[in-house]
Amino acid sequence: MQKIVGDLEDLEVELDMVAESGKESDLAAIAKKLEEKETLVFLSGKYDRANAILAIHSGAGGQDAQDWGAMLLRMYQRYCERNGYKTTILHESFGDGVFEGRYGYKEVSIYVKGEMAYGYLKKETGVHRLVRLSPFNAKHLRQTSFALVEVFPEFPKSDLKDIELRPDDLRIDFYRSSGPGGQYVNKRESAVRITHIPTGVFATCQTERLQGQNKDRAMDLLKMKLFHLMAESREKELSKIKGERVSASWSNQIRNYVMDPYKLVKDLRTDVETTQANAVLDWDLNKLMEAEITLPNGGNA
Repeated sequence: MQKIVGDLEDLEVELDMVAESGKESDLAAIAKKLEEKETLVFLSGKYDRANAILAIHSGAGGQDAQDWGAMLLRMYQRYCERNGYKTTILHESFGDGVFEGRYGYKEVSIYVKGEMAYGYLKKETGVHRLVRLSPFNAKHLRQTSFALVEVFPEFPKSDLKDIELRPDDLRIDFYRSSGPGGQYVNKRESAVRITHIPTGVFATCQTERLQGQNKDRAMDLLKMKLFHLMAESREKELSKIKGERVSASWSNQIRNYVMDPYKLVKDLRTDVETTQANAVLDWDLNKLMEAEITLPNGGNA
């Protein structure tokens, strides 16, 4: 934090010097650097520098919602690519519909690796609502779809040592990894899903070739989810967590993406909006994310 404050002071001095020179191009460049450093001040939470796990669950809306999940996945993957983060798909459960060569998702989760990945992505947690003319409706009617996004940090193993998972509390299912359309992509049951029965929290992994590797990865992810939920619920009993999960449907959304009859993306927490909906869905989340991060308490983990 002290280094960031020092960098801010240096940039402010540099900004004053450039302002006196009257070079607008240099002034804009320094101002942009200053904004970026100011944003980092709000990313001082314990886990903000950590890698992240981002999960998308389709909600109300059928095939449209599953396609919406695929659109969000593309948006986040491209955002990460543009910002130097590496993404790996941990698990994907495909839906029934396909549009413009894009298969829908019932659920999908990705691992995001890079400095400040969790800090920048954490405020994306919540319900995302899409309004558009449905490509799956024969009458091409307007359709509203929902998807739930969840983001949590990759906790260091030292923080997870106190999470004890009793064998009797776990249900471990093995199955074959599936691809678009439901076909199996391998003949062995290497994919693993581990469910914590008392809470209903589960973790899935199918990216590794060996069943044992997927099981170890899924177990680590399950511990991370439980640790995250315990931290969020503070003194509440862990058994109550399942009932508190937000539904991906009306009245719970954090952000609206309207594609018809006009184009508008609006974050309901910050009231920041933009008519450049296509740019947002393509990757450009910076304006929305910066507003979220700089909300009061926005930098806390």
